[in-house]
Parts: sequence; C-alpha cells; structure tokens
Amino acid sequence: MIWAIVALLAIFSFLPVYSAASNLAYTGGNGQTFGYFVKHFVHLFLGFSIIYGIHKIPYRYFRGLSMVMFPVILILLVVTLLQGTTIAGANASRWIRIPVVGFTFQPSTLAALVLMVYVARYLSKNFEENITFKSSMLNLWLPVFIVLVLILPANFSTAAIIFFMIIVLVFLGGYPIRYLAAIVGMAIMGLMFFIMTAKLFPEAMPNRVDTWNSRIEHFLDNKDTAEDYQIEKAKIAIATGSFYGLGPGKSVQKNFLPQSSSDFIFAIIIEEYGLIGGVFLILLYSLLLFRIVVVAQKADSVFGKLTTIGVGLPIIFQALINMGVAVELFPVTGQTLPLISSGGTSIWVTCLAIGIILSVSAKREEIRNQSGDEQSPLDILSETL
Repeated sequence: MIWAIVALLAIFSFLPVYSAASNLAYTGGNGQTFGYFVKHFVHLFLGFSIIYGIHKIPYRYFRGLSMVMFPVILILLVVTLLQGTTIAGANASRWIRIPVVGFTFQPSTLAALVLMVYVARYLSKNFEENITFKSSMLNLWLPVFIVLVLILPANFSTAAIIFFMIIVLVFLGGYPIRYLAAIVGMAIMGLMFFIMTAKLFPEAMPNRVDTWNSRIEHFLDNKDTAEDYQIEKAKIAIATGSFYGLGPGKSVQKNFLPQSSSDFIFAIIIEEYGLIGGVFLILLYSLLLFRIVVVAQKADSVFGKLTTIGVGLPIIFQALINMGVAVELFPVTGQTLPLISSGGTSIWVTCLAIGIILSVSAKREEIRNQSGDEQSPLDILSETL
C-alpha cells in the first residue's frame, strides 16, 4: 500500500511540475521545458532506487547508522555555513554542491532525518528506565541543540519544524512532561538570545532575522512584501481553479508566481486540477499517514515504532505546512510538497524515510511468515486498508 501511494504521488507530480517549469525555462533557461521534465524524472528514479535499497536493510542497523551519520551531518552543516551567505544572490548557507555530478544538496534535510532516528534510538534504549534530566541533557538534547544551532542562522522554518517534530516524538516516547516543559522554555530563551545577537551584530548574519520579521509582519499585518506578492498570486491561482480546474498545463499564474514548481506547487495543482485535484492529493497524504501509523503500531520493537513515527510524521507535517502556506494559513516557510515539488534533496530524503518505514514493515512480515500464523478475515481487511 505504501509503495502504491508513493508511486501515485510521484506519477501525479509530473504534469504540474512540467507545467510550472515553463516559468523557469523562459526566465532563467533556454526556453525548453523538457529538460526540467527529465531532471524531475531522474530525481524520482534515484528516489525510488533509494527506497528499494533502504527497505532491504534490516531496520535495526539504522540504530547504529544514526550514530555514524551524526558527525557526518555536523561536518556538512558546518561546511555549508562556511560557504558564506550568498552565491549569485541565493542563500548559499543552505546548500552544498556535490562534486562531479553537479547536484546541489541541502544538508539540513538529511540532518532532520538522522536526528529523528537518533532520538528514537535514545528513547527506545531508555524506554523502561527512569530518565533523569541531567543524563538526557547530555545524551539527548545537547546533540539536538547543536544541530539546530547550525541550521537556525540560514533556515529558521526548518529548525522550528525539526524541533517541533522532536518534541512530538519524545512525548510519544514517554519522556517526562515536566522535563519537556523545561526544554521548551530553554529553547525559547535560546531563540530570543540568538535574535538579540543577530540584531547587535547584523554583519554576522545579514538579513536573516529581518527576513523572519518581514514574513511574520506580513502574515499578521498584511504588509506589502515579496511574500505578499507570492501569496497573492497563489490565492489567485486557487480561486481561478474553482471546482474542476483549468486543465493540465493551462495555469496562468505559473508565469507570475515565484517558486511555482516547488514551494507553491499546490496552488498550481488547484488552478489546473481544481478542488478535485487538491482533495485527491490530501486523501493520498491522509492514507499515507494511516499506513505509517499502522506500521508503527505493528512494529516488533519500541525502536521500530518510534523510528516509523519519527521519520513518517515529518513527511505529512511538511505537506500540511506547504498547503497551509499556499492558502495563507501559515507564513511563507520555503517548505516543499513531499514527492510532488521539484528538487532533488527533498525527494531523496523523503524516499529515504519511506525506505526506513518499509524496512520496519518488512521485518514484521518476515516474523509473521516465519510464525505461520493464520490470519482472520478482519486481519486481512485491516491489511488491505
């Protein structure tokens, strides 16, 4: 079922991405859109290869791999920050270029996945023990805060989403609520200290805090900003789509809406496929969430349960944020629509997460096949759903 959902999302993504790419082709390219279609196909092909390869690995190995990958993501995050603040007008402190192949990669996205598995490992290891605040600060929260501090200067929204998802995961993992409240309070104070430091030394992080302020002020006060232009065009696209949509490739706002093939792809989908297309997309994500919960509930270990929730929930949460931004429920965050938006990093890391979930599910199937238990009709119906 998860394979089918992911395949449907990937297939559905081709037409809106190909349509929205015309804006990129005529403003920054040679006018040919087919190259963007091929690029998106390559990203998805590599993504499905990642799913297949990862789901063949027994998920218990990810416990140790999270420890091995942790210093790797720290190095990658430091390297991206040392690149400087801008390259050709773009925010370079979010991306790193892979040598030889020429792909750009966003380490913060991979860091989020590794961090969720790391937290699941800690919680499962101490699940039946009394967790003390002192020990958890050193072994759990210190690594988390180090990663978030490296991500925060360049990408506040990603850092905030990662922190929120970790809070949800540790809550579900039985972490004491009184300690959790203290951690949230410390995080808020740390964020305030960072903002004050950035205000006092603006040359260290030019324009970042100002960007956050402008986005929040626009969202609250409806001021005239670049984000206001994006939201206005997105809402025009959604209103134009009505119930049935204009039809595949017939979007008008894709020619005016920045990031129409990535951050605001949901608005283009509604414009071309109408409310029907939007509801279909939401149903697919809802079904994926249901299957993630089923896999977590039936996992054979605490680590499997927490890992499935830890890597699966962020996919759905990111999708909700992307859709919410398009309809102005949230400020502009720059989050892509998983498995739909163009962009290699988002697709690959999402596919990596899906592969981990399938690895947990495959282990349960292996145990069931070895036990030879008979399934009741109710079990068969549950599996089908």
